[in-house]
Amino acid sequence: MSMTRLPPKKDVALALLEQATVLVHLDPRGEQVQVPAWFKRQPQLVLQIGLNMPKPIHDLNVDDDGISCTLSFSNTPHYCHLPWASVYALIGASGRGMVWPDDVPKEVAGQYVVTTPKEETKPRAALRAVEAEPSPDEQAAKADAKKKKRARKAKEAKETEKATRAARPAKKKLAPAPAPEPETAAEKPRAAKPAVAAAPATPARRASAGSSGAGTKKKRELPPYLRVVK
Repeated sequence: MSMTRLPPKKDVALALLEQATVLVHLDPRGEQVQVPAWFKRQPQLVLQIGLNMPKPIHDLNVDDDGISCTLSFSNTPHYCHLPWASVYALIGASGRGMVWPDDVPKEVAGQYVVTTPKEETKPRAALRAVEAEPSPDEQAAKADAKKKKRARKAKEAKETEKATRAARPAKKKLAPAPAPEPETAAEKPRAAKPAVAAAPATPARRASAGSSGAGTKKKRELPPYLRVVK
């Protein structure tokens, strides 16, 4: 594919900037490229630019020479100049963009798929902006911060477990009930017999009682002219 058939890099960059942020893929090894020194030894660098970044880029400029702006690397500002000759791909936030195959370094050429002009040119793998390499002091500070964070979390977990145990009610041990002592025959209470009320004495009973008390009398003999009729 010839370079003359592709749109200018400036026009593509301006069109993508109107929509969202842009990932600028470039070869930082060129003499006119101005980036932090630790990036100059690698064949590929991806920088993110935009008009509405979380950290605004107040001096962003896109002209015929290239892209110039002040970017932040590990919270440290650094002025960058990216000539068009070093830029080989511009990718928008939606994944749409343009790749200029003639400018892709041979070390990273396998990461891109070049299609016909009617098709979209997309990177083979998802790409993201490259962060600046932290200094040894920053690395030590991050490691120390992680260590303190882990120690703090472990301490909080122990305190939480201790508070949970303290909040639980203590289980009371119940003493076994004493076994009942065997009852002896003398100690066993006797069941009270129900009192039987004496029936009132009737006249017949009183008469019989009186007669029995007076003694036994002789039976009266019937006269001979009387017969017992059964």
